[in-house]
Amino acid sequence: MTDHRPDPDVNLLDLLDAPTYALAEASRLVGISQGRVRRWLQGYEYRYSIAGGSRTRMGKQDPVVKRVTTEGTTYASFLDLIDLLFVKRFVDHGLSLQLVRKALDEAAEHLRTAHFAREIFFTDGRRIFLQMRGKAPNIMHLMSGGQWAIASTITDLSEKIDFHEVTGYAARWYPNGKAGLVVIDPQVSFGRPSIVGRGTATANIYDLYRGEQGEVDRVSKWMGIPKREVKAAVGFELQLAA
Repeated sequence: MTDHRPDPDVNLLDLLDAPTYALAEASRLVGISQGRVRRWLQGYEYRYSIAGGSRTRMGKQDPVVKRVTTEGTTYASFLDLIDLLFVKRFVDHGLSLQLVRKALDEAAEHLRTAHFAREIFFTDGRRIFLQMRGKAPNIMHLMSGGQWAIASTITDLSEKIDFHEVTGYAARWYPNGKAGLVVIDPQVSFGRPSIVGRGTATANIYDLYRGEQGEVDRVSKWMGIPKREVKAAVGFELQLAA
């Protein structure tokens, strides 16, 4: 059972950067709060009191992720989603948002694109590195004046993403790793999480699983897919709901 197959007539970059995911869905997939997704994608305004509360100052913080076609909308594209994943990874490694924001602005200059989800990024908890095409095994230490270094730690996030051979953009994300049977691919199932190589949305499998009172065998037979794929889809949806 297949929901949607790639259309060879559709431009890949248009799909990668199309407004696809509502902020609530982006929050669910990336694993950060909806408020944080909104702030990282849209920026925010703030105010604070000074002089013992007699005066108020206001300011505005720019987004961390610089959006392109989705700017001004309440939707994120697939590339926005991957950008958010990288930011989350950097923050989880202890980097401040201020440092991440500056480093990604610098990365955008080197990549000549607003999206930094175009090459493989590295971090050791203090610095951010960017691997440049044709420079392997050297990597650039961002925020260091462009000096070159060897990465000491490689994040496992890059192992969960397929990068397009020609453009270098992130094109496919395997949330549970490439052996996990679940993929998020803008060319398949309208970008919804689906079973690798099949295109059946995990949400559809999970809905039938619930309707069949958790009977994996019946879901497998009804949908014509192996039981391991049913279990993978159910496990992924339960993971998102946790």
